[in-house]
Amino acid sequence: MSCNSCSTGKDGQPKGCKNNGTCGTDSCNKLTVFDWLANMSLPQGEEPFIGVEVRFKNGRKEYYRNTENLTLSIGDIVATQAQSGHDIGMVTLTGELVRIQMKRKHVKIDDEENVLKIYRKASQRDIDIWSEARDKEEPMKVKARQFAIDLNLQMKISDIEYQGDASKATFYYTAEERVDFRELIKVFAKEFRTRIEMKQVGFRQEAARLGGIGSCGRELCCSTWLTDFRSVSTSAARYQQLSLNPLKLAGQCGKLKCCLNYELDSYLDALKSFPKTEIKLYTEKGTAVCQKTDIFRGFMWYAYEGEWMNWHKLTTEQANEIIALNKKKQKVTSLEEYASELIEDVKADFENVVGQDSLTRFDGPKRKTKRKPNKSKSKRPRQSKPNTDQNKPQESTREKGSQKPGQKSVQKSSQKKRRKPNPKKSNPNDAK
Repeated sequence: MSCNSCSTGKDGQPKGCKNNGTCGTDSCNKLTVFDWLANMSLPQGEEPFIGVEVRFKNGRKEYYRNTENLTLSIGDIVATQAQSGHDIGMVTLTGELVRIQMKRKHVKIDDEENVLKIYRKASQRDIDIWSEARDKEEPMKVKARQFAIDLNLQMKISDIEYQGDASKATFYYTAEERVDFRELIKVFAKEFRTRIEMKQVGFRQEAARLGGIGSCGRELCCSTWLTDFRSVSTSAARYQQLSLNPLKLAGQCGKLKCCLNYELDSYLDALKSFPKTEIKLYTEKGTAVCQKTDIFRGFMWYAYEGEWMNWHKLTTEQANEIIALNKKKQKVTSLEEYASELIEDVKADFENVVGQDSLTRFDGPKRKTKRKPNKSKSKRPRQSKPNTDQNKPQESTREKGSQKPGQKSVQKSSQKKRRKPNPKKSNPNDAK
């Protein structure tokens, strides 16, 4: 893994571990390569390989020829040849491993147009000019984006890289369509007073240059170790039974994540034993349709047409057996002969490794505790309610006289209690 601040140092040296790019594993740089041949000496009479790998801003690497036979090691700042002037970079790889890397990237050491020379080790004056040019890049990028917006150009300027001698600035941009930036270059040359070079990069190359943190919590693969970008299609997500949600499948670049291809071959090998999900199973009870597959456990769930709520779990061998019988125009009695309905309680078992309480202590239902009656309250005699009629004023004789003889008083009827007949007592009429 590489530090995110390695590419933003003023003098080209990493800020993270303070080892200036010369760690034991050389893991402070983007797209770093571990030199596993560093401790091996060459045979007698064998000359060292003259190729050297030099890194520039944001992981850009080039190969150069050490024609002056300079004693170079990883982390040295060198002045290299450019198309006009010179550039400043940091040595990331030397020795025989550079030959292997150049062969892997199809770069020939004899190609003088692409493989340039290393002039010398950078002096302090070279480093000061380089660091001053690096300080201008960030405010320069803000102005450049504003100029592009004023000219209504459909482009995004993602990064600016000055040459080591501050004689040229390279503008990296991304765009969906072709952009006519001739007027923009005139504005840049008038404002920044330097030679301008425009270079269009893809969205994935932009994410690789700038870096970032992916959804997995680690640095982007394209900015740390991934060098070749393979095409990723939505079929890779379908084979892995992932949700076709573009927000979850897209990476920092806005394209499909490169990691969708990492486990695709394993899924394709596992799916060879599975029948196609479009094939229906014909039984005497009805026609069954596939609803779900579990690639890791080798199970498939089927449901009858019209009974979509009842799923039946089958293994891949059982499903292939039923399909083979259907090809012979034979029907199975029912799926219940092969499997039972999916009624499973999934319980996750966790190990208590840190001395904490059980993680499932709140999963069970609460027990209902019966409340015991208070014996002291039950033994107390029931107190009679106070007669509220005494507090009321006496009714007049005219009101009493107005009551009909057949009508009963409400107060008297409420005071009387009805007694329920006791079923245990025998009826005298029953004995007769």
